[in-house]
Amino acid sequence: MKIRHLGRRPCAPVLAEMQAYSESRSIDAPDELWLVEHDPVYTQGLAGRSHHVLAAGDIAVLRTNRGGQVTYHGPGQVVAYPLVDLRRRGLRVKEYVFRLEASILAVLGDLGITGHRVAGAPGIYVRLDAPASHAALTGPQPSADPFRGLGKIAALGVKVTRHCAYHGAALNVAMDLEPYSRINPCGYEGLRTVDLAFCGVQAKWDQVARRWAECIQAHLEP
Repeated sequence: MKIRHLGRRPCAPVLAEMQAYSESRSIDAPDELWLVEHDPVYTQGLAGRSHHVLAAGDIAVLRTNRGGQVTYHGPGQVVAYPLVDLRRRGLRVKEYVFRLEASILAVLGDLGITGHRVAGAPGIYVRLDAPASHAALTGPQPSADPFRGLGKIAALGVKVTRHCAYHGAALNVAMDLEPYSRINPCGYEGLRTVDLAFCGVQAKWDQVARRWAECIQAHLEP
């Protein structure tokens, strides 16, 4: 997998380049992994509903062709875009998403943080009261609030065309989290969003990006 470090760039041109590559790549084209830090932007998925954007203010809202609802990208967040031929790797979409999530869990584990999955809500979450805890949340979890006691630290949304996946995932390192209060993150009202700094981890963007790239490569091996 060819790794491209794009630095800090606006979201729209990167998405356009990624889509063009994915839609025109030949059967022999190499898989790539793009690592980028975006300028502040909200992105809406294909099924994105406008009412989940509460008050965008001075931050642009960009329509995209990925799955999912609205999320925020900004400085202090590592965005990973794997451009992957799923058929060549023998992966179905659900397995691919599972492996992407597993790569995030591995990075968090390296940093002493325990990530959690929530059924039906792609992405990775941490316990707000004890981000390093391996214990599951105790007590009944009402179906109306599957995120009780959890904060989202990584978002995920993909697009597949001609058996090739693009878009990807975003892991929050050390951000200004205020823009998340202006949306219903991923379409969930009241969902708390956190970063590694909230979890007590002081990590540099390039350190996290480098380790995550290694984990993505390892977890996407056939």
